[in-house]
Amino acid sequence: MIMSGFFRLGVWQNFFRAWKSGYSGNLEGEGFTLGGVYVIGAGRQGVLLEHREKEFGDKVSLPSVLEAAEKIKPQAS
Repeated sequence: MIMSGFFRLGVWQNFFRAWKSGYSGNLEGEGFTLGGVYVIGAGRQGVLLEHREKEFGDKVSLPSVLEAAEKIKPQAS
């Protein structure tokens, strides 16, 4: 997994996109764990949005996160 990540075009495109936009991280930590974003509704609504990184630097769409967050209904007490 470690070496295959270096040979994927999408990984390099994501790296240069972040570098051009001025991102600078501390480069500490493992660095090889893919992440994700979940939007979970109240009560029985369950998962409203699930985004798992498929390759390093794969970003979730902000409009889709906001759209899912707007669907959260308050839980009655």
